Amino acid sequence: MLKTAFWQGNQAIAEGAIAAGCRFFAGYPITPSTDIMEEMSRRLPTLEGRFIQMEDEIAGIAAAIGGSMAGYKSMTASSGPGISLKQENLGLAYMAELPIVVVDVMRGGPSTGVPTKVSQMDVMQARWGSHGDHGTIAYSPSSVQECFEIAIKAFNAAERYRQPVLILSDEVLGHMREKVFIPPEGSYSIVDRKKPSTTVENFVPYQADPEDDIPPMASFGDGYRWHITGLAHNDFGFPSAKEEDVEKNISRLVRKIDRFRDDIVEYETYEVEDADTIVLSYGSVSRSSLRAVKDARQRGLKVGHFRPVTLWPFPDKEIYQLAKKVKTIIVPELNCGQMVLEVDRAVHGKAKVVPRNLVNGELFKPDEIFRAIQEVV
Repeated sequence: MLKTAFWQGNQAIAEGAIAAGCRFFAGYPITPSTDIMEEMSRRLPTLEGRFIQMEDEIAGIAAAIGGSMAGYKSMTASSGPGISLKQENLGLAYMAELPIVVVDVMRGGPSTGVPTKVSQMDVMQARWGSHGDHGTIAYSPSSVQECFEIAIKAFNAAERYRQPVLILSDEVLGHMREKVFIPPEGSYSIVDRKKPSTTVENFVPYQADPEDDIPPMASFGDGYRWHITGLAHNDFGFPSAKEEDVEKNISRLVRKIDRFRDDIVEYETYEVEDADTIVLSYGSVSRSSLRAVKDARQRGLKVGHFRPVTLWPFPDKEIYQLAKKVKTIIVPELNCGQMVLEVDRAVHGKAKVVPRNLVNGELFKPDEIFRAIQEVV
């Protein structure tokens, strides 16, 4: 039997993380993500988990990485400038292939910006904030229910692909309160990291399985010895500048996500089959967009809605297929135009792409998006 709760989005992310098996959280308070940290501080000690408030954002992600090394499913959470501070250690987690979940409850920027207002200004930071090439997985929930569900998906993806996974929430979702249906334990899929099956003597820490390009992961304390570094390394984990080692190392960090792109990408559509115009939006903006699309449909306008659930990998192939059938794609977002660049790239000139941007700290109202629809139909 389904249980129900009346949660805020931040609480739902914390509860979803716990449902996925998260038993270690380290972070630092920052508006508007602090509720996640507070919830984890209450809940983890009752589950034999560990919670640590660190001295700053850098230490928060460093401790989460350490928790992952020790075998814990680990998470940290922050907003805006805190996510910027975490980027260097995020890169370490990509290079060393350490599964963690990083939650970004987006707020206005740059710098301190508008701490208490909503934005979607971290879309490109999520993809490219940490220097170097790597595959990125980033989810964008649009409801409190989905905050819970995506937290589970994020941990499953982190464990499955051995890398950091991001959740891009925002201030509106973080503080919105909605009814949530809580599935019974055991009714949803839980993924745990692949463990070594070889002997301690024959263990090669970064020797990838040919089936999925992902090496099994030992935990510190299991008896296996392995070296962790942010440097390019060979299969034994030791730093190497040899051309063949560097090429093999970096290429696999990208390939292991590209290879399973179709398994990772998620999206939702509404009334796109006969649409001439598509509104493409994500996160909290998709709520206003969907209302505007429904209003347009009631007035006889052939409008549909496309919502990326995964912002990265980007659903470019799916958008291209839509672009071949529609005239216009409207992209409302709470920034000066970040995701619209990816949409424009994906359509290959098959449809007109129209940005609608809002950066005043408020959420789009449905009638604002409806007016954008009227301008192009």
